[in-house]
Amino acid sequence: MSRKERIVRYTDKELESMQVHGQDKSDWKSAAAISGKEIEAAVAGDEDETGMHIDWSSISAEPPRPKAVLNMRVDYDVLEFFRSQGKGYQKKINAVLRSYVEQKQRH
Repeated sequence: MSRKERIVRYTDKELESMQVHGQDKSDWKSAAAISGKEIEAAVAGDEDETGMHIDWSSISAEPPRPKAVLNMRVDYDVLEFFRSQGKGYQKKINAVLRSYVEQKQRH
């Protein structure tokens, strides 16, 4: 069975209904009773978290920059190359152009 086949999706309404009817497997009372210090201790004791410390006070979320609408001519085979890669091909073209700009700005 592939990973995708094991993924189950529920709407928020379905999850609420499952919780009301006791059909979910989460122990919400126990989870709500855990203190912040207990959570931090559990994280600190998790070997997968060793050495991982994020100072959330210094994190900033930058809103995405607006995109400019552009009509341009490109070679047909170049466009087909990107289109053949499926959904998101315009983002890939933008990423290639951005990489070029960043390389030029460094030199």
